Amino acid sequence: MTTKIIIIDDHQLFREGVKRILDFESSFEVLAEGDDGSEAMELVEKNNPDVVIMDINMPHINGIEATRQLVEKYPESKVIILSIHDDENYVTHALKTGARGYLLKEMDADALIEAVKVVADGGSYLHPKVTHNLVAEYRRLAAEEGQGSDRRPAYEIRRPLHLLTRRECEVLQLLADGQSNRGIGETLFISEKTVKNHVSNILQKMNVNDRTQAVVLAIKNGWVEVR
Repeated sequence: MTTKIIIIDDHQLFREGVKRILDFESSFEVLAEGDDGSEAMELVEKNNPDVVIMDINMPHINGIEATRQLVEKYPESKVIILSIHDDENYVTHALKTGARGYLLKEMDADALIEAVKVVADGGSYLHPKVTHNLVAEYRRLAAEEGQGSDRRPAYEIRRPLHLLTRRECEVLQLLADGQSNRGIGETLFISEKTVKNHVSNILQKMNVNDRTQAVVLAIKNGWVEVR
């Protein structure tokens, strides 16, 4: 089944680069391109895409506002924000407006393709570096809340060996560290395909839809360390 995509970015060279990457995936079809958030609504109404890839910084209507307007009118819209900002404030703002994904412009081709596939399937996708920053902030807040209480300290790590294999625990930790599939493979000296299999098994065993949810759940349960 073909995934229909719209790209909105005011930098033509970058937009063309993104399109070129997506064109390599036989199941993707880029239907239209725009250079400002003001075009988003019109292009979506005309083309009915599965995924909208939206730059965050544009001259007239930025990606955040365009996403808000789009999701308000079409609640099922699946938007992936592109940004140079990895600060958690930008990320949380984008997600609150209804974005399903957040990618940094330093992404590699594999991350872009994976993000589109995950979001098109109904999941959410955050750039690994962004995931790490969000998790670090979550853990900091959890540690502050835990001070002075009788609860188990937030920094005590309890590996979920009742649920995951030792290798899957290692992969989960590296996901929390913000590593991509390629980075995990290089760290563990295994192929990227093997990493993808491990990630798939982790999501299934943890009963979550995507790697971001897996990391957040792992943090809540004290299964990984944020370093």
